[in-house]
Amino acid sequence: MDINILLALQDFRNGVGSVFTSFMTKMSFIGEMETVLIIIALIYWCASKNFGTYLLMGWSGNRVVNGFLKVTACAYRPWIRDARILPDSGALAAATGYSFPSGHSMNAASLYGGSAIRKEVPGAVRVVLGIIFALIAFSRIFLGVHTPKDILVGSAVGLLVMWLTCRLMKWVEANPKKDILVAGISIGIAIAVAIFAACKSYPTDYDAAGKLLVDGAKMAKDTYKGVGWCLGFFAGWVLERRFVGFTTDVSKSTAVWRLVIGLFGYYAVTLILKSIVSSSIEGLVATIITTFIQTFYVTFIFPWCIKKWKLLL
Repeated sequence: MDINILLALQDFRNGVGSVFTSFMTKMSFIGEMETVLIIIALIYWCASKNFGTYLLMGWSGNRVVNGFLKVTACAYRPWIRDARILPDSGALAAATGYSFPSGHSMNAASLYGGSAIRKEVPGAVRVVLGIIFALIAFSRIFLGVHTPKDILVGSAVGLLVMWLTCRLMKWVEANPKKDILVAGISIGIAIAVAIFAACKSYPTDYDAAGKLLVDGAKMAKDTYKGVGWCLGFFAGWVLERRFVGFTTDVSKSTAVWRLVIGLFGYYAVTLILKSIVSSSIEGLVATIITTFIQTFYVTFIFPWCIKKWKLLL
């Protein structure tokens, strides 16, 4: 059934549907991991610290859950399962890791779906966010890089994680001293997922020429990224709560300056440190460290700089 749906969409895409390919590619882009992280970071720094924390926490959780499910199911991408599937070439670069469930759908559920389920968001905005969420998920099957099952399960699990995150944040607000407990448990789960991904066995199927179809170790890289992001968020979240306490109750001009400087710092830290780490450390540890740095910068380092130097207050 999944393959037949993809073949039908492929025929449509290769015919009159080609006019939608560019649009679907753009929708897919705003559901990518790095894109979603940057958007949430800007909300956290410039618009609403509380809402941004909710989105960061939910997204971090979703990345770990997605990574765990992917290396557990070890489902091959559609074009590996059936040679008749010819995905859009532009979408292949972001089609990393195993297929089930869709990471883009869970990213979209974290930001757009997670915002849409919050009652404090205006109704019209919630509708728009819900449409964006659905379009991102649909773009993955339209472009041929996921199956309907991938996006449906990814969307459902992603929304469930965001709902649970809402409940967890309310509990932390009522029990503020329990933040270390929450962070400790979350970090422990993330580390356990990394160990599981590193130690488990992966399918070793070969094509007619004797070439390995999918390298499980490479497929697990997205799982390690998710673990690093989760570790960086929860470590930074607790430290910011305990030792920084910045606020987003600032003027619009200040918010704009935070956006510009925060983004510049993010890219500088990411590009420079990622290069240093990658050149000195290999394998899963390097992946975890580089992604840890990204969310730790977002949640703690930049807010600390704001308060320490009394900038952008």
